[in-house]
Amino acid sequence: MKITFFTLLLSISFVTYSQNISLYVGTYTGADSEGIYKYDFNTKTGELSNKKLVAKAENPSFITFSSDKKHLYSVSENGENSNINAFSVGKNGMLNFINQASSNGANPCHVQLNKNNTKAVISNYTGGTISIYNIEKNGSVNEAFQVLDHNTETKKSHAHSAKFFKNNLFIADLGRDFLAQYDKNDSKYSLKENFKMKEGAGPRHFEISKKGKFIYVINELNSTVSVLKKDKESYTNIQNISTLSDDFNNESFCADIHLSKNERFLYGSNRGENSIVVFKRDKKNGTLQKIQNIPVHGNWPRNFTIAPDGKFLLVANQKSKNISVYKVNKSSGKLTFLHSIEAPTPVCLLF
Repeated sequence: MKITFFTLLLSISFVTYSQNISLYVGTYTGADSEGIYKYDFNTKTGELSNKKLVAKAENPSFITFSSDKKHLYSVSENGENSNINAFSVGKNGMLNFINQASSNGANPCHVQLNKNNTKAVISNYTGGTISIYNIEKNGSVNEAFQVLDHNTETKKSHAHSAKFFKNNLFIADLGRDFLAQYDKNDSKYSLKENFKMKEGAGPRHFEISKKGKFIYVINELNSTVSVLKKDKESYTNIQNISTLSDDFNNESFCADIHLSKNERFLYGSNRGENSIVVFKRDKKNGTLQKIQNIPVHGNWPRNFTIAPDGKFLLVANQKSKNISVYKVNKSSGKLTFLHSIEAPTPVCLLF
């Protein structure tokens, strides 16, 4: 059977297209950015191409998908006038604005949905409040049905991230140095316990192991990861480990943290050392062993993400305005730098 030149071109084009997936990028808007961007990511080579503005928005510094990826949600970081924005995802990858609701606090820096896409939670860094919303079937977000206020008369809260896990809501409070656990009672959430970090640690983001036995908290201010192990209905701190190279003595601030899909490795970002730290994880006792610190080939690695197949890790370097791409060795967990591209003030990466 003869293969025509057109058929060959068509098949090559299909293969190329089929190995591309979308990467969405949340940014700080200004001279070089207008909102949320989308790139084509080649799952074979790790190349990023075809940058496209898919939604105009003010400071969409953190973005997240619904579990079916039909809707995308962003914070709109704008002081006291901040919001959560809801978008539907079009067939061409463009984002169609649905609606927005008040964040009920200044400068939200994180948004997340529960597994069945019925609730969203926003963490307001400057305001120190956490807002919880109901999500409608069409993806629209209602006004918050509950606002948690972590501020006290003597201590200022800086809520930095929150995650739903089963019937719990966990919140990292950088200002008050704890990870809070809330339980769902009827339709509201009530505080169960605060798990204290070291004073001045600054818990920022965290990862929960699949079964909820371990929680890994990355601390911005003292550049450590705290390992919490479930003990009956509570959690105990079993390890604090530095994210920095042993010979690094300058100022540095942690940002993001992610477990590999098989949970054998844990990754974190260091702003100052400008590196990604790699830990090997003991799956039985949950403890960590540091095995690599690799430069990010940029400045101020804010957020990073692991490609869905686990073969690549991508870093958003906020101050140098570039995205760096690494190959992941699935056996050792270690990273190898591949390349970097310029990007408009990237701060959040989402597959």
